[in-house]
This record gives sequence, C-alpha cells and structure tokens, in this order.
Amino acid sequence: MTLPFREHHLFQILNLYERQSLPLDLFLKNYFHEHHAVGSKDRRFIAENVYGIVRWRGLLDHLAKKPLTWESRYKVFEKIQPHDYLTREDLPVHVRVSFPKSYFQLVSAAIGEEKAVQFCLKSNESAPTTIRVNSLKTTRDQLLAKWKENFTVTPCNLSPWGIVFDKRVNFFALPEFKEGLFEVQDEGSQLIANLLEAKPGDWVLDYCAGSGGKTLAFAPRLEHRGQIFLHDIRKHALLDAKKRLKRAGIQNAQLVFPDDPKKNQLWKKMDWIFVDAPCSGSGTLRRNPDIKWKFDPKNLDNLLGEQQEIFAEALKYLSPQGKIIYATCSILPQENEEQVAIFQDRFGLKLCAPPFSSHPESGGMDGFFAAVFSFCDNPTI
Repeated sequence: MTLPFREHHLFQILNLYERQSLPLDLFLKNYFHEHHAVGSKDRRFIAENVYGIVRWRGLLDHLAKKPLTWESRYKVFEKIQPHDYLTREDLPVHVRVSFPKSYFQLVSAAIGEEKAVQFCLKSNESAPTTIRVNSLKTTRDQLLAKWKENFTVTPCNLSPWGIVFDKRVNFFALPEFKEGLFEVQDEGSQLIANLLEAKPGDWVLDYCAGSGGKTLAFAPRLEHRGQIFLHDIRKHALLDAKKRLKRAGIQNAQLVFPDDPKKNQLWKKMDWIFVDAPCSGSGTLRRNPDIKWKFDPKNLDNLLGEQQEIFAEALKYLSPQGKIIYATCSILPQENEEQVAIFQDRFGLKLCAPPFSSHPESGGMDGFFAAVFSFCDNPTI
C-alpha cells in the first residue's frame, strides 16, 4: 500500500534515524536538505510529529499494539492526548511522563518525585524559538522594529539581547541572518555567556568552543580588542565556528586545534576561561528528546570524570588574577553543585558569586548551570 506523502517521509525519517548516531535535530536538518520535494508546510508537519512521537515514545510503547513499530506508535499518537494519562494511577509514573525508568529515578533522586514529574512534562514540551541580537552590528529595538510587520516577536524577559518568535522560522534564509545581525540561541545560554565579563584588551579562552555559540555571545564585550581563543577537540566544529565568526564581524578571534604547538605558550595567560563542559544534556531535552532514550545513568560516572579532566586541563591557561566559568546544560547536581565543591577543594578556587541555575520553563529558557571561579590566595594548581 502506498503511503501518503507526509507519512512516507515521517516513517522513513524515524526508521533511518534509529540506525544512525546523529542527534535528532541535525539528522532532520540533513534529511530535509537532501529531500527538496518536502515543502515548508510538509516539513513543519513532519518535524512536529517526529518530535512528538519521540518525546512520548514511552507512553506510546505502553499503549501501542505489539510488535512495536513507528507506524503503530503513530496510530496511537494520532488518537490520544498524552496529558490525559497523567492521572492514570494504574500506570507507573515514568510511563505517564514518558521517560525511561532509570532516567526518571535519577532525576527524582536529585530533585524529588513531584519536581521530577514537572521537569519531565516541561521537557516534553516544544522549546521556544529564541535568537540573540549581535550587538556589534545592530540593536534589539532595531530588529524588533524591522520584524514586527512580518513576524510575531517579543523581547526576552531576562536577556537584553534576546527575541522570541511565536513560531519556527527558516532563519537561515533571512537577510538579517546572512548579514550576521543575529544567531539562534536559548535565553538561558545567552545569560550564562553574559557571566563572562571580559573587558576590551582581555585574553579569553573558550575551551570547549564547539561551533562558537558562546564566543559569539560574549565577543561584543571586547569591542574588537584583546584576543579570543577557541579550542575544541572537534576540528570540524571549529571550522564551522570560523564561518560564524566571519559572518558576525568578529576579527579578534583565533582557532586553537588540539595539536596546536602554541597551546603551551598560552598557559597562565588568560584573563577569562569558559568551559562549556560535555554533559548529560538533561536541561535541553525539549530540543533533543532523543537524548533521554540514549542516556544510560550507569555512564554518568564516566561523564563526571571527563568533566573534571577537562576543567583541570583548561585551568592551566588561567592567569593568577583570572576567572574561569564552568557551565553545563544539565539540571543534575552531580554535574553541577557537586562538581563545584570538587573544583573548589581540589584546585584552591573560590566562587565569585552564587552559581546560575535554571530549569526548563514553559515558553521560557532551557535548563542550565554555570559557576564563576577565581583562585584563592594559595591555589593548588
């Protein structure tokens, strides 16, 4: 039987996705790029259903006919309202909120079952579409005025550079994006980048820079003066960062690859270091719902060890009077508050202020954590 156009691509995406390792958002982006026949309205329908099915997979697996297939899950997803099952006491709580049992237990142990239920439900919602204005090239008021005729846009509540769109937009086709006037970035991510209070002339190291999202956010503080060094073990990510920096008009930044011989010359030279550490991603499950089905809590200890190793390596580049930021997109205390205590004890560091912490909010920011440290009088590094 020939499937309708949209359902054909929906099931093809779900079946192909299951056989590879890319994150769901990146896999979808690549798929749509390769299938030009899928128009914008079709893409929206397909993406919404893919994300909905992946988010509620746990509940759907309980309700769907066996053997389980993406087709059988979709048939159930079409007919039900998942929130109607929240009061079904005959179902385990982790099934009602559609989370793996081990993941739900991990979150419950950290913040209590009642808060864990709310966290899971908010993580199953769609994330808002948020951008950050590039203050090197324009202002938020200018972009709000420019866009108000064509889009429904509102300023973020906390970030002075953030704008929220009421629905998803193909940003990459907008002339303002091509001119480098903005980047897509969650409000919480904008706020933790703002903790890096560099001034013109400072030397800054973005140690786990990836494709440069945090650098793009804090670079305007330096007003084109000083130096920003972007380091990451993923060379392809740094090359992507180079393109984004050029588009944003940031010229005082340079890439530092893992095998760069000049790395050791930078030891103890940095006024600021940003460590956006690899983490469980528990605070960003709205954008990457597939993570919860892949994450094995048994691997958390390995992840914590990796975070400690990365932080220790990054700390070698901090000047005696400098400050270092440790950040995650996690809500788990093992990755956040407990790591802060370890860093303070192990390296002779002190907190410069209470850490920043957020949980996913309906229509608001994702879950993030960030702590700013400086050396005590007798550092142990």
